[in-house]
Amino acid sequence: MTFILRDATPSDVPAITAIYRESVLNGTASYEIDPPQEEEMAKRFSATTENGYPYIAAVDEAGTLIGYAYASAFRTRPAYRFLVEDSIYLAPEAQGRGLGKALLQALIIRCTARGFRQMVAVIGGAHPASVALHAALGFRDAGILKGAGYKHGRWLDTAFMQIELGDGFQTEPEAGSYPDTLYRR
Repeated sequence: MTFILRDATPSDVPAITAIYRESVLNGTASYEIDPPQEEEMAKRFSATTENGYPYIAAVDEAGTLIGYAYASAFRTRPAYRFLVEDSIYLAPEAQGRGLGKALLQALIIRCTARGFRQMVAVIGGAHPASVALHAALGFRDAGILKGAGYKHGRWLDTAFMQIELGDGFQTEPEAGSYPDTLYRR
């Protein structure tokens, strides 16, 4: 499969909305039950990008968006400012073709460059392919929440995985660096 990774733009929101909609309706990666409309997805996109988090689009040779990934705050308390959560969503026809790995690798690189020190994956349904993808890129198991969600008529476990970025927690962050200033605006 041939694809190009680039920064996502507001014009990608309709395709992002469609991919997410399919995932909400048919998958367990998201614990949302009702897919958000395009207006809500546009608000989420803006909130992510305006706060300096990376948002990456994957497009095929025809220019069609076939997947996306972004990082966001794991929690909003200031002490968490060096920790990001990754999210990756692929169109059904793009799954199992290496696109998820390419998106996650690019996301790790961009988050490291921005000064984040940890990335966590919160894997809905403890989906085996997602767990394997994260493990292949160096994420380690950080625990399972048993029966944390209920969707599609069944209880779902949530897997947590974690990877250190850059110096991780081995060194002090530089004062005044991004993301040190993230919650101090």
